[in-house]
Amino acid sequence: MPNSFPVPHTYGNHVLIASPSTVVRQRVLESLRSPVRRFEQASGGAEALGHLESGSWQVLFLDRRLPDLDAEELSLTVRQRYPEIEVVMLDAEETGQAGQVCEEDLSLQSWSGSPTQDAAAQLESGSAILLPDKNVEDETEEERFAASRPAQMMLADPLPGMIGDSAIMQPVYRLARLLAPRNTTVLISGPTGCGKEVFARALHQLSPRAARAFIVVNCAAIPETLLEAELFGYARGAFTGAMQAYGGRIQAAHGGTLFLDEIGEMPLSLQPKLLRFLEQKELQRLGSADIVRVDARIISATNAHLPSLVREQKFREDLYYRLCGFPLEVPPLRERGEDVAQLAAHFIKKYTERHPVPQISLAALQLLGAQAWAGNVRELQNVIERALILVEGGMLIRPEHLMLGDSSYSAVR
Repeated sequence: MPNSFPVPHTYGNHVLIASPSTVVRQRVLESLRSPVRRFEQASGGAEALGHLESGSWQVLFLDRRLPDLDAEELSLTVRQRYPEIEVVMLDAEETGQAGQVCEEDLSLQSWSGSPTQDAAAQLESGSAILLPDKNVEDETEEERFAASRPAQMMLADPLPGMIGDSAIMQPVYRLARLLAPRNTTVLISGPTGCGKEVFARALHQLSPRAARAFIVVNCAAIPETLLEAELFGYARGAFTGAMQAYGGRIQAAHGGTLFLDEIGEMPLSLQPKLLRFLEQKELQRLGSADIVRVDARIISATNAHLPSLVREQKFREDLYYRLCGFPLEVPPLRERGEDVAQLAAHFIKKYTERHPVPQISLAALQLLGAQAWAGNVRELQNVIERALILVEGGMLIRPEHLMLGDSSYSAVR
């Protein structure tokens, strides 16, 4: 194998590198001598597909040793769906212990797609491949500024625990990172199963309060008669059965974050007391006259339209505005089609204990991408978990292994 990695020295716009090896990806990046407007890295084929669907790309470096998809099948699909993209197939031979990849074992195997010249010959001769680009004179000032920024700034990284970097999620990620270090109350809205609690946890993990408690209260899961005691606590003897004092979940969040899930389900009778705590940062336990000060950041979430509940007098207007210091809306999965492949790959790894993990066929991925996902990310997670059961120890998930919607699995005989 050659010691040098023969990668063209000049590129135009967007470059995507797909390889499970950080060494391979790093060697390709080091070989990109000229600045590019945007480059991205993917550790697998499903993640690469997600990137391809999220924007325009000119070059895809594709490792033959993908952990989830067959590289040849993926290359064929890319050529069919994105004929304008050049596909560079990379070979990384495993050597040494534990299958570690060494730099000298990297080689450029082939170039496929629709190049205007024989790319392989150009590489062998050492000449640079110039990809079509806009005329500099035609660029706007904003485009020139974007081109001058480091490539890492072009896309916002997903939040901790979040999967997917689709275009629709980019402004949400950026807003969340701006909000994380502050004490601003945040109201997260979105349909059931879209990941509101994951978002709230990410805000906590990125905040200065990360080392303290993250307390969750599901306002819809606790009976109305118990919710006040759970939130605010009670003194010993406050009611029958109160054998000892209880501080409550708000006090347990002191120094950390209190997450009020399904806040639209909070009883009207309890809303004034919550409002007072939000305004004064003070609470009184049931059966006690003592005032307890609590420093907790409040993040709430709802799948309801709170302004409508306010108009129907089912939710206090003053409490709504106090909770909605900054609104964040999490898009439903049907609007995040670019993220389906990455999410599917993530759940396959999550539910697979063996190595190597099963792959998912492109036909199955296309079927997943065509779904409306009424249950959002949670529904996709269930579909993948069922598919791993139905594949019966196989290493490739096909369309017939996907139980979608309310349909039963008719393929089992």
